[in-house]
Amino acid sequence: MEMGNYSAMTKFFLVGLSQYPELQLFLFLLCLIMYVISILGNSFLILISILDSHLHTPMYFFLRNLSFWDICYTSSSIPPMLVIFLSERKSISFFGCALQMVVSLGLGSTECVLLAVMACDRYMAICNPLKYPIIMNKALYVHMAAWSWILGCLNSLMQTVLTMVLPFCGNNVIDHLTCEILALLKLICSDISMNMLIMTVASIVLLIIPLLLIFISYIFILSSILRINSAERRKKAFSTCSAHLAVVILFYGSAPFMCMKPKSKDTKTYDKIIGLSYGVVTPVLNPIIYSLRNKEVKEDVEKILSGYLYSRKI
Repeated sequence: MEMGNYSAMTKFFLVGLSQYPELQLFLFLLCLIMYVISILGNSFLILISILDSHLHTPMYFFLRNLSFWDICYTSSSIPPMLVIFLSERKSISFFGCALQMVVSLGLGSTECVLLAVMACDRYMAICNPLKYPIIMNKALYVHMAAWSWILGCLNSLMQTVLTMVLPFCGNNVIDHLTCEILALLKLICSDISMNMLIMTVASIVLLIIPLLLIFISYIFILSSILRINSAERRKKAFSTCSAHLAVVILFYGSAPFMCMKPKSKDTKTYDKIIGLSYGVVTPVLNPIIYSLRNKEVKEDVEKILSGYLYSRKI
């Protein structure tokens, strides 16, 4: 391979957690089980929200988008990861690495914006309940979701292209579980200051600003809930936000470590574990959280289970 000639780079080797060979089978089984649960759980949520006309609301429309995000994200990262866990060479093609980066970075950026959009929806529903059906009409919430995906895709395409066209130094070993952009940038020979600048700006626009919008929205939501006289109404109002708030805490608890961690020569093991939990555990917990915290979803699940049990008895 010619040094510095990025066109000669045909594949990469993912180190991942290969320094722990005794854990490879365990990690394979764990990720496989989590992947199956994630696909089934999120598909079930999407199906319920489509079939039940009572769930044809902006909140459940955004929830379908979030569940679809979980399915896409896990499908882009976990199957290749499963192959690598059982493979000896643990390689991925240049094109496959670029595609994985586009999808994972795009979906991560999309969720940041989507969670902020969902917070604004809850703000309108609780703080302006009389105007909510008029303001949050179908055209508006469809456009809000669409722009979440558009911004995420544009960010991922730009960052991936600007990374993959740079010359690599001949080292094609990525010290990570997936083709993560910061791990890949360490293999670049040329100046990456422009890449880091764009990444910082993207993190502010797509990570920090949405987080601030969520924080401000919940300040107004909490203020409105506390002004409600009825304890039952306060409980009902808070229950409509608790699932979203739990998902926000889960997402933002790990995302900053992946998107804004300082550049270093070696990727630490705990960085890989954080990446693994973000890509595997979070998509599994999202449908569970929404199923447990939303009364309508719980009622639909109970109806389906009771109908299934009744048919089995017959």
